[in-house]
Amino acid sequence: MDIDFSNLWCWLLPLLCTLLGALFGYFLGKSGSTTVDNSSDLKLWKDKNAKLQADLEACNKKLTLAGTAAAAGTVAAASSLTASAPEPTIAFDAVAAKAAFGKTIKEDDLKVIEGIGPKIAEMFHEDGIKTWKALSETSVADCQKVLDKGGDRYKVHDPASWPMQAKMCYENKWKDLFKWQEEHDHGKL
Repeated sequence: MDIDFSNLWCWLLPLLCTLLGALFGYFLGKSGSTTVDNSSDLKLWKDKNAKLQADLEACNKKLTLAGTAAAAGTVAAASSLTASAPEPTIAFDAVAAKAAFGKTIKEDDLKVIEGIGPKIAEMFHEDGIKTWKALSETSVADCQKVLDKGGDRYKVHDPASWPMQAKMCYENKWKDLFKWQEEHDHGKL
C-alpha cells in the first residue's frame, strides 16, 4: 500500500496551524483579561442622580407654590392697583462675595457668572442688561438673542444657566454660586 504523503500534509498542516493559533489566542486572551470593579463609581453616580432628582422635585414644588401664589397675588394686585409698594432691593455683600470666591467682586459685574467674559458682558450692557437683577429676570431665549447679535463667534456659548447664576449673585448667595460653579463644567447645566 503506497500512501501519498503530499496529500496527507495538505490536510494536516492547515489543521495543525489552526490548532496552534487557537491555543495561542486562548492563552493570550486569558492572560490579558482583568476585571475592573466599577461598583464604587456606579454608586457615586446613583447617589448624585438621586440628589439631582430631589433638587428637581424641590424646584418643581417651588414653581407650583409660586404659581398658585402668583395666581392669588394677581387677584389681590388687581384690587389694589393704586397702592403698589416699590420692590425692596437687596444690598450687595462684598465681604461675603470675597469670602466665597477669594477675590474682590464688584457689584453687578456680569463676568462673575461662569461663561460670561468681558466681550459678552459688554454685549449685555449694550442691550441694556447691566445688573445681576436685570440678567436674572432675562429669559434664556433673550440671552441667546444677545449672543446671536455677536455672530458665529458666540455660538459656542450656552446661556442656559446665566439667569440662575445672576439671581444667586443678586441675592448674595455667594457660597451656593461658588459651589454650583465648581460642580458644573463651565456653567453648563
